[in-house]
Amino acid sequence: MAEELAGTGAAASDPDGPDGVRMTWNNWPRTKVEASKCIVPVAASISPIRPSPTLLVLPYHPLRCKPPCFAVLNPFAVVDFAAKIWICPLCFTRNHFPPHYAGISENNMPGELYPQCTTVEYAPPPLDHLSSPPPPPPVFLFVIDTCIIEEELVFLKSAMRRAIGLLPDNALVGLLTFGRMVQLYELGFTEVSKIYVFKGTKEIPKEQILDQLGLSTTNVRHGAVIGAPGYPKSPQSNGFHPSGSVNRFLLPAADCEYALNTLLDEMQTDQWPVEAGSRSLRCTGVALSVAAGLLGACMPGTGARIIALVGGPCTQGPGMIVSKDLSDPVRCHKDLDKDAAPHFHKAVKFYDNLAKQLVNQGHVLDLFASALDQVGVAEMKVAVERTGGLVVLAESFGHSVFKDSFKQIFEDGEQSLGLSFNGTLEINCSKDIKIQGIIGSCTSLEKKGALCADTVVGQGNTTSWKMCGLDRSTCLTVFFDISTTERSNQSGIPNPQLYIQFLTNYQGPEGQMRLRVTTVTRKWADSSNTEELVQGFDQETAAVVLARFTSLKMEMEEGFDATRWLDRSLIRLCSRFGDYRKEDPASFTLNPNFSILPQFMFNLRRSQFVQVFNNSPDETAYFRMMLNRESITNSVVMIQPSLLLYSFNSPPVPALLDVASISADRILLLDAYFSVVIFHGMTIAQWRNMGYQNQPEHQAFAELLQAPQHDAQTIIRERFPVPRLVVCDQHGSQARFLLAKLNPSATYNSSHEVAVGSDIIFTDDVSLQIFCEHLQRLVVQS
Repeated sequence: MAEELAGTGAAASDPDGPDGVRMTWNNWPRTKVEASKCIVPVAASISPIRPSPTLLVLPYHPLRCKPPCFAVLNPFAVVDFAAKIWICPLCFTRNHFPPHYAGISENNMPGELYPQCTTVEYAPPPLDHLSSPPPPPPVFLFVIDTCIIEEELVFLKSAMRRAIGLLPDNALVGLLTFGRMVQLYELGFTEVSKIYVFKGTKEIPKEQILDQLGLSTTNVRHGAVIGAPGYPKSPQSNGFHPSGSVNRFLLPAADCEYALNTLLDEMQTDQWPVEAGSRSLRCTGVALSVAAGLLGACMPGTGARIIALVGGPCTQGPGMIVSKDLSDPVRCHKDLDKDAAPHFHKAVKFYDNLAKQLVNQGHVLDLFASALDQVGVAEMKVAVERTGGLVVLAESFGHSVFKDSFKQIFEDGEQSLGLSFNGTLEINCSKDIKIQGIIGSCTSLEKKGALCADTVVGQGNTTSWKMCGLDRSTCLTVFFDISTTERSNQSGIPNPQLYIQFLTNYQGPEGQMRLRVTTVTRKWADSSNTEELVQGFDQETAAVVLARFTSLKMEMEEGFDATRWLDRSLIRLCSRFGDYRKEDPASFTLNPNFSILPQFMFNLRRSQFVQVFNNSPDETAYFRMMLNRESITNSVVMIQPSLLLYSFNSPPVPALLDVASISADRILLLDAYFSVVIFHGMTIAQWRNMGYQNQPEHQAFAELLQAPQHDAQTIIRERFPVPRLVVCDQHGSQARFLLAKLNPSATYNSSHEVAVGSDIIFTDDVSLQIFCEHLQRLVVQS
């Protein structure tokens, strides 16, 4: 069975399709009891604004069903062209077409009724072109840590200068630095550098921050925030941003590029003396509070990003994760398990409140953490994830992981991330279905209704979610519950199809508001027919959904044994859907739709999402945030890396993720998502060290060395965050990056002979073969 599993690969075509929706079960169980027997949750992975070359953009407002449904007209609606009536497929309500649809017929249909247009985007023009304000510009507030060594500050300044050069001219930019104190620069004051300083030792209320900046309510009443909601618009503010407050702290990039570069030239590391045996005093929490307060006063409800560049742990004030004393170590997983991390819960509570403030304002927190030590990503996770922020974890501001990822945020064209703002997601579905919640970068808007399930997973108890920040690769996992009450439509005949509609309202990169409507249909499976369920199973999506669900349970449930839970789930799934004779392990077979799942589970059990040993809480939080926000295809690579083999005898071919794939005369390319490893066999490394590739007669060898480098760069260019590139040789110290991911079919205590030039892994972990043998034995037990 293990051999069958290892050779199977994923389909090469785009599995997400034009809708960007993948489901664990494409044929749904009819009842709650049947769903519970399916083991794998009924869930959908959705990419709300994934770009598609076939996407139809409609320049008018959508047509909606009557309340309380509010579903948008879609290809699954039943249309009576003669009577000008359409029947909503979700609630079966009859709706009349408005007068401007009078000309529709079977030969003259609006775009949203084309059968192939299950996903459309509405971009209605403004009602009055002349008086309507221009779309709001993007806002970037940089929050820079200066408690770093001189060399790191040089790298950081260089990255900042490059970013400022890439910003659109109309983008509003602000600058705030922090160390022991917080310094906010008034860029609009050009005569001299004008800085507002805040003490970093204690939490500062939002009102006090605004009062110190001259942005408090009294100042607002006197016109400091002209143009904000509820106040008259200033003629020189173009009807959008307030002339007073914004132009003091946030200036268009074109106007302040010189001032920012001058400030960067003058910027020094934090000048407060650090005692021997102590850490630098760093007030990350207060800095982010001040940044959130400033944006809340100047740009409420407008797409704005706080970009935090952090180089070490917060050691004072709110958000503190460790004391300044170096003899006090930063918390590890064992401390969190034993509740021995004194600052952890207080810091998480602080960032939870900050997240609520940012979501309320519609603003995003992006985190770029570059340090050898931990900086507090585990505590800040809640604020970054709830606001839909980006996160990058690197070892240094000079490392390509930081530099290239940071640059990608500001690039446009093909390299653009398609950063969008102020998103809201609404989900509407057939009456038989309830929504348990969402795992991913969003926040529940607490919009309760008939579609909310009793069981809550992640952000639940709602049918509407806020996504302050989202981009072209943002992915969310929606968990559903089957309701057995109203199973039929009005005619009393059970409907064979179910319908789900996802409505994503968002502000695009150019500032325009869009509404993306995706309507999908799936089939109800007959409860007596297991074959229908099997044919509709998506094992890649199931593996990723189980990984995300397990990660959530590990964070939320005390003492949760993830490995045991995954093992039991897999055994129950295989005993339900496998073919076997009782007490005969050799007779066990799995349908091709399930055949790779045991391999995924084997790799998931060994992955950084489940095994936290040898990872810091920061790294674990980072890995889980990326798992929750990336597409199914990318998440599968995180769980089960891909391996390519390069040799003289054949073009590059996929190889088994097994130690047996190592050979002295081969090069291997491992894509583990967070790292890309080029591994040279012993003989290849010796030839390279002798310089054979530089000799004209060994042109083929030079091309063999170059091929994996070229493919690695292709992977790196297309990914955010940029993965770490590791180039290593067999038996070298960095070969561990490859060996840790391979199936240990040959270990130090293997009984069988190891092929010459191959390798062994020093581990007590079981191999995939033994794992599958145990699985078969347990499944067939009566």
